[in-house]
Amino acid sequence: MHSALRRAPRSIGHALRAATALLVLACGGCAGLARDPEPKTREVASLLTGHFTSAAQAKSDPEFFEVHLRMAPIWTDRRDGPWLYVEQAMATALDKPYRQRIYRLVDRSTAERTCVESQVFELPNAADRVGAWADPARFATDTPEALVTREGCSIELSPAADGSWSGATVGSNCASLLRGASYATSEVWLTRAVLRTWDRGFDATDAQVWGAKKGPYVFDRVGE
Repeated sequence: MHSALRRAPRSIGHALRAATALLVLACGGCAGLARDPEPKTREVASLLTGHFTSAAQAKSDPEFFEVHLRMAPIWTDRRDGPWLYVEQAMATALDKPYRQRIYRLVDRSTAERTCVESQVFELPNAADRVGAWADPARFATDTPEALVTREGCSIELSPAADGSWSGATVGSNCASLLRGASYATSEVWLTRAVLRTWDRGFDATDAQVWGAKKGPYVFDRVGE
């Protein structure tokens, strides 16, 4: 009896340690399988990813050009994204894009509203990354620290009941010197099939100096 009692603490302790180890392994396994910390950013990223073109709009309205827009995920192993490479070019010069950007999506939701911020960055080596949407591995040697932040150019996207997302830059915070502009504005509306964007530049007197005047460009999804 006494020897059995003396052995009991050791047996109980061993059992507790074994049970604890199993619990840790089980919880760790579940976390690895179920972890989806930013479902809203993943949703927006899926809507943005793909090949879009304004060909239909350009055909029906000569005030708009045929533009191709491609967005592809990069740095997919990072936990601070999603990150997307963005390339925009005229249909007549697909190998000479007039805009190359990196977007980072961040969940800014609160108890009161759902919000995903699309942060905008410039690539210091943009010329070397033309066409990299087809091979995101070309960004393997790049890092977020080397990017140039477009201060004030972020867009805060909010969802609607129909599944669309929309948002815009804030005021005149996005600086731009293109064609005599003082600042730029961007408005975005997106669904699975269509992406509408309205980018405009304004001078110091708030007169528009570049961008579409009639309304947004309408990009239809033509590929993933």
